[in-house]
Parts: sequence; C-alpha cells; structure tokens
Amino acid sequence: MRLPITAWASITHRATGVILFVGMAILLWALERSLSGPQGYAVVVECLSSPIAKLVIWGVLAAGIYHSLAGIKHIVMDFGFGETMEGGVLGAKIVIGLSAVLVMLAGVWIW
Repeated sequence: MRLPITAWASITHRATGVILFVGMAILLWALERSLSGPQGYAVVVECLSSPIAKLVIWGVLAAGIYHSLAGIKHIVMDFGFGETMEGGVLGAKIVIGLSAVLVMLAGVWIW
C-alpha cells in the first residue's frame, strides 16, 4: 500500500512533535546548566562545540521548522483553504519544500 503525500506530511508532523518534546529536555538542561554560573556556562559552550551536539541541535531545529510550517498549514486549512485533496497535496508539497530549504539554511547557520 502506498501512502499519499498528505499522509506522510501528517505522520511527519506528529513525529516532529515527539522529537521536539524530547529535544526540549536537552535544551532545558543546557539552559539550566548555562545559568548556574560561569563554570556551567563554560561546560555548555564546550559541549555545544562538538559535532554531535551540533547535529542534535540541528535535528531539534529541523523538527521545529517542519512542525511549525505544518502547523501553519493546519491553521490555514482550519480557515477553509486547501481542504480539497488537491489543496492538501499542494499544501504538503509547499511545507516539505519550504522546510527543506529552511533546514538547509539552519544547517549552514549552525555549522
């Protein structure tokens, strides 16, 4: 069975929500640690300079970008625009394409 693009967009929207939920724990730890004092801040800065930490931050940022754009698409659909199958497919393609561009720009910014 082949799922339509609208199904993949919906599944990905839910998956990025889970990624953001888990990613918030990492980001909150980094915030708490960096605000604990100069030594904690130095630990976070050192940790965030590693390639693995940059990859994790990029992943959380990518999930946030996609999840936000898909959420905006859902809000637009709630107002009655793009409720047809053709509109849903076009909306999903726009979200995926725009997300890909913004995620690449975020990667350039982080790295």
